[in-house]
Amino acid sequence: MNPLTPHARAFINQFQGGFPIVERPFQSVAAKLGMTETVLIQTVRELLDDGLLSRFGPLYDAARLGGSITLAALSAPPAEFERTAALVNELPAVAHNYRREHALNMWFVVASERRSGVDDCLATIGHITGLRVYDFPKLREFYLGLWLELDAHGGVATVPLPVAQAAAENIDMTPVDLRIIAATQAGLPLVGQPYAQIAADLGVPVGHVLAAFERMLSTGVIRRIGAVPNHYRLGLRGNGMTVWDVPDEQVNELGQQIGAQDFVSHCYERPRFPGVWRYNLFAMVHGRDRDEVLDKTARLRALLGAPVRGYDVLFSSAVLKKTGLRLAA
Repeated sequence: MNPLTPHARAFINQFQGGFPIVERPFQSVAAKLGMTETVLIQTVRELLDDGLLSRFGPLYDAARLGGSITLAALSAPPAEFERTAALVNELPAVAHNYRREHALNMWFVVASERRSGVDDCLATIGHITGLRVYDFPKLREFYLGLWLELDAHGGVATVPLPVAQAAAENIDMTPVDLRIIAATQAGLPLVGQPYAQIAADLGVPVGHVLAAFERMLSTGVIRRIGAVPNHYRLGLRGNGMTVWDVPDEQVNELGQQIGAQDFVSHCYERPRFPGVWRYNLFAMVHGRDRDEVLDKTARLRALLGAPVRGYDVLFSSAVLKKTGLRLAA
């Protein structure tokens, strides 16, 4: 059974992005959903408390902040896995960490507002664990986004994410911008006037905060503002990182084909490691269970055709950490 109330379901379906930048945004959204501001705020709070939302607020792009983000992996001996995971997870630059079923059994995202921060973190991980860390930076992005559509009967489907606004080439971040990011990277305050609350906490006029959010959204520093559903808790329990070995000269064409599928949330070109890792195209595939993910992977295999020289599906067997970008204080 779907545990969501109609109000909660309507909010998630419509506001995984597009949360307004106005003085009383919850009031504006509540009017569109046919509820009161108080009910909406309580609904969002309950969704977070129940783990049905991973977070609520702005999603920041580390690269647009002049920083860097990468996917990395290592092979932790089974007897040392828990200790290794604890060491990796202690580092603030580690935003996500998953156990995956592969010889490279620990995969984590490292993000920093400084370009050198990612390299420093990976070097630290190698030093404290004594293990080789494989760095898989994004070479090309073909798609990023996962928008869920929930029905009244407990069903969940993925739909194409609305097209984001084009990002500007150069972004000058002010000290106030950076303070706002640090204050909201874990989410927006659940109060009637969240932007005014941020302004009061930082000691700046609310107009500065509203203008900063508008500017960061229009330039791509903020990818979107809204609910981030916990797809696992909401029914998409299959989570497979599909990896593909395709000719480098065809990766752009094939990556765009994969990224156009509505069940793919991420699709990137990443580097190979000869003798260790042969794959250059990565795509996250989601489904209700492993069988559905495997079925969708088979559809991708048929779509890509003859250029595929090999592929694999790395299922996640445990979420070790999931916090999102955290700027240094």
